[in-house]
This record gives sequence, structure tokens and C-alpha cells, in this order.
Amino acid sequence: MSTRRSRTVPAVLSLFIAAPLAALAQTVPATPDQVARPDGKANASVPKMALVKVADGLADPVGVTAANDGSGRIFVVERVGRVRVVKDGKLQQEPFLDLTNFNPLGSDVQTGFVEQGLWSIAFHPRFKENGYVFVHYASLPFNGASIIARFTVDKSSPDRITKEQLTKSAKVLMNIPQPYYNHYGGMITFGPDGKLYIGKGDGGWEGDPLNAGQRLDVYWGKLLRIDVDTPDDVPYAVPKDNPFAKADKAQLMSLFGITEQGFTANKIGSKPEIWAYGLRNPYSFHFNKRTGDLFIADVGQNHWEEIDWQPANSKGGENYGWKFNQGSHCHPTTGPGEKCPIVGILPVAEYPHQEPYPGAEKLKAGYGCSAQGLGVANYGGLKDTYMVGDWCSGRLWGVVWDESAKRWRINEFMQTSLQFTSGTVDNDGTILATNCNCFYTDDKGATRNPPGQLWRLLPADKVPQGAETARAKQ
Repeated sequence: MSTRRSRTVPAVLSLFIAAPLAALAQTVPATPDQVARPDGKANASVPKMALVKVADGLADPVGVTAANDGSGRIFVVERVGRVRVVKDGKLQQEPFLDLTNFNPLGSDVQTGFVEQGLWSIAFHPRFKENGYVFVHYASLPFNGASIIARFTVDKSSPDRITKEQLTKSAKVLMNIPQPYYNHYGGMITFGPDGKLYIGKGDGGWEGDPLNAGQRLDVYWGKLLRIDVDTPDDVPYAVPKDNPFAKADKAQLMSLFGITEQGFTANKIGSKPEIWAYGLRNPYSFHFNKRTGDLFIADVGQNHWEEIDWQPANSKGGENYGWKFNQGSHCHPTTGPGEKCPIVGILPVAEYPHQEPYPGAEKLKAGYGCSAQGLGVANYGGLKDTYMVGDWCSGRLWGVVWDESAKRWRINEFMQTSLQFTSGTVDNDGTILATNCNCFYTDDKGATRNPPGQLWRLLPADKVPQGAETARAKQ
């Protein structure tokens, strides 16, 4: 297994950071014992942080982003198929985008299962000039297939895309069939390179029955990367530097004069859009705006959650091991003493479910069930720290490289009563997080669950007077 050294790139620092950039020496763990794991208790040494409520009354908020157009607006994705706007600190009544009523036959969004719905919205890097917004959702007309589409904002109506404008400006980029109703992935975002990155789960059920994670001929179980700057009659282009862009090119067959290494470049049937593979359900992932590095929160199965890391100078093509491995463990896991090969790249951090392996004594602390990435914090005493909220336990984790120990750490900041679903880094550099009240066995539907909220992660000593903060879980 090879390791990679990260590089830094110029970025706008948050309001809380004034220190110059410094070269770091993060590396991917080479052995399972180097993978960071929680110690089962909240870490007293980490900076004190608080989650401050920004907005309430949201219907299953499952995504959030900022347009970065100077308006200060925050866009919250509601699972049912709407995007709401928080403007000047207030939730606007009219949705920015509504996919529930522009289709003459009803909603365009499938929400029959809690993992289905509208997941994510991404704004083009030049959104201020071109008005392009991109969405990713489960399509009702296409039997739950993943749709990635582009719409254009009318400059005369910046806070609302009308039904007419939706229909007139719609451009479908991808329509990816979904074999089962879970493990869609969901998040889309633009990277520092201006390309659109798409998280796709392994297609569903449990245990990856399609072997999708390791197959290169399917989109499931992958992080995809496409170029959306194409003419309107071209859905997208494959970046020439994608790792498999030329792996299935048309060519004459040659038997002699080619090295074994040369033959390995041929991946017949592979999808050129693939950037990384071996993922189970990468619902959320985030780039560090300070360095360009990428973190992926890959939702685990029954026993372990993992956080993967990719340095900014990566050429792509990483294999994160699913379904052969679950984190640094075997899949299926059997417990202490198990032996299996580690396939591909190890995660930088992982944390257990309450039962770390079948028959294990149930943990009383330091566990969760579904890792939801929130964004990379570079403020309030935190630097290059990937914040992860757990959907079940309400725990807030921070994954960071410990330069003094030359290894990764995962620190528990707090345990709340929130069901974290997603997050982003706002224009000012602070992290925003959403929570729903939509657990599997309690889900009443995309519009009938108790309302969810939008929160901002702030240093404890920066909380505005009178602001409501998330309560600690008892």
C-alpha cells in the first residue's frame, strides 16, 4: 500500500484564522492499528464548541449548502423535494426550488423510504454569473433512479425558481438506475478543481449483493467526477485526468511487446466517470477549503463507521475496500482474532456501533450507527478537523491529524439529542449542520415527521446572548 503526502493550496481563511499555511505530513494509515478510533469518552482537551440554532420548522432537512455569491443565503434541502432559503437569519416561506409540483402527474421525487428523496443541491463555481444549480434526487417517474439535473436561476427572481423556469431550464445530466431502495449515496459538490463530485452508494439491500463496490462497470459504490461545463446538448464530459478515463478506450489487441504493468491499465467495461471506488454508502463528503484535501464519511453496515481521506494531490483511483473490508475490519466481521487481507486504502478513522462484532458486549459509550460528514473546521482553535455527526447517537466527532504523534485522531466533542443528517461550511467558514426526526422505525413520511432544524457550530465563547443551543443527551 502506498501513502501520499498532502499539499496545501491557497484558500480564503475563515474569520477565526489568521495563521499562515504550513506544510503538513498526513499519510494514509498503512496498518489497521494506525486507524484512529475513539477512546469511549468525550475529550476534555478539545476546544469547547456549541451548536446554535439557526432555523426551525424544516421538513426532514437532509442537506445544506451556501451559494457563495455574496448574498449570505443558506439553502436547506428538504427530503420531500424542496429547497428552502435562510436569508438574513430567517427561514423564507417560499421555497427556492420545489420538485413536488412541477410535474403534471405530481411530485418528481420518490420518498417512499427514508433514504429516498431530494438529497443535495450544489451551486456552480460561477453561479453568480450563470445561475446554474445542480440537484441529486431519487426519481419517482424513473422508479427511484438517481437523477442529477441542472436548473438555471432567473436573475429577476433570485430567491425562487418558478415552476415555469424549472421546466424551461431543466437539463438532465445523469439518470442512474437504482436496484434497491437504499444506499443511494446522495451528496454532490464542486471540488477545488471546478469538477462536480457525486457520491453513489452500492445500490442497496445489505452486504453489497451486486459486488458493486469493487466492480468498475457500475456507478454504484463510487465517488464520481464529471465536467459540467459543456454545451446544452451535451449532458457532461469526462475529465481527461479521471483515473479510468482511458481504461476502456477502443484499441487494437496486441499480445506482445507490452509489459504486465502496461496491461493493467486496461479495465474493459469500466465507467470513466469513476474517481474512487470500494465505498458502501458515501452520503456525505467534503473538501477542506484550506488545503484541498477530501474527507468521505462512508456509512457502515452493522458494526463500524469509517471516515476516508484523500490528499489534494491524489490522482484518483483509490479503492476503499468495500465489500471485502468494513473500515479496518473484515467483512463479514467475526470479532477479535479475525484475519483477512486489507483491500485497497485504509480509512483514517472509524468508530463502532454499539455491538462492534456479532455477540460482543454492548458498548455504553463511544459508539454510533451512521456517519454524516458536516465539513472541515478551520476556526475556534480547530484546524483541518473533519466534523462528523452521528445519525443515531447524536455524537459529534472531530477527525484530525495529530502532528506531534504523527497519526490520526478521532475526538468526541459532545453528545446531543440530534439526528444529524448533513452539513456544510458557510461563507464565513463556520460549519452548518442539519438534523431530522426521521429514524427508520419512527419515520412517518417526508412531510409528517416532527420538524427538523438547522444549526451553526461555534466556539462556546462566541455563542450570541440569548441564542438557543443544542442540549446534551442525557
